[in-house]
Amino acid sequence: MILPAETLALAAAATWACSSLLSASAVARMGAFSFSRWRLAFACAMLWALAFATGSWRSLRLDGAGVLALSGVIGIFVGDTALFACMGRLGPRRSGILFATHALFSAVLAWLFLGETLSGWGLLGSALLVAGVMTAIAFGRRETELHHWESTKGRLAVGIALGLVAALGQSVATLMLKPLMQSGMDPVAASAVRMSSGLAAHAVLLFSGWRVVQATQSPRWVDLGYTCASAALGMTLGMTLILKALQNGSAGMVGMLSSVTPVLLLPLLWWVYRRRPALGGWCGALLTAAGCALILLRH
Repeated sequence: MILPAETLALAAAATWACSSLLSASAVARMGAFSFSRWRLAFACAMLWALAFATGSWRSLRLDGAGVLALSGVIGIFVGDTALFACMGRLGPRRSGILFATHALFSAVLAWLFLGETLSGWGLLGSALLVAGVMTAIAFGRRETELHHWESTKGRLAVGIALGLVAALGQSVATLMLKPLMQSGMDPVAASAVRMSSGLAAHAVLLFSGWRVVQATQSPRWVDLGYTCASAALGMTLGMTLILKALQNGSAGMVGMLSSVTPVLLLPLLWWVYRRRPALGGWCGALLTAAGCALILLRH
């Protein structure tokens, strides 16, 4: 049974929420570049194993390999590294609200380059969804909540810039894949190529000798365990679900629905903090739910 594109996009958002929570501590200890390299290595191993086991690698075509590789560099090498660098500076809550802007980037880029438009209930639903996500994350923390993930490391402006770069990279990379996925390319095989190109870009940067990307300390086994779990959820499963959704759904809609990750992250952070989200978090969640309902009714 083939799930609707809307369901696949929401499922991907759920995997990203779990992956984000698993990643936060490992990123803080390992650093963004080291974490990203290990995460990509785990994801590549899983995806290529699946591609060869199922035979889905046969759907790959040379004329699409370049687009897949470029998408991997933009969305994974640039986008993911920027996201985890932002998370290391601002924590998962504030990096989440910045990354959620990829919904707006996706809608605008889909309109400019794919001719996709939103109108009527769909437009209202999209507006409610974005407003809900922003509200839930911006006002979902209590003033008395002092967790080390809420502290700012380094300059705030740099953290904000990294979050916006991550969101834009995610949107551009996803938009590039829409024509390929509609042609029938297998999502698992396509994800494997994208992850491999991202890992190759990381390897080039690592062997360049640039001090910033070097690992400052050897990773601990517990960090590698969390990194592997994050790769399985966020990259192997999450990105494959997104590519599958793009086969039948519009790029703008997929971008919008997959942006609810920060709202889905709230109950997970509640579990970590042992405190309920503030009233703003609940209000944002209700707005997001209403927006999702309107978008789903439109489709």
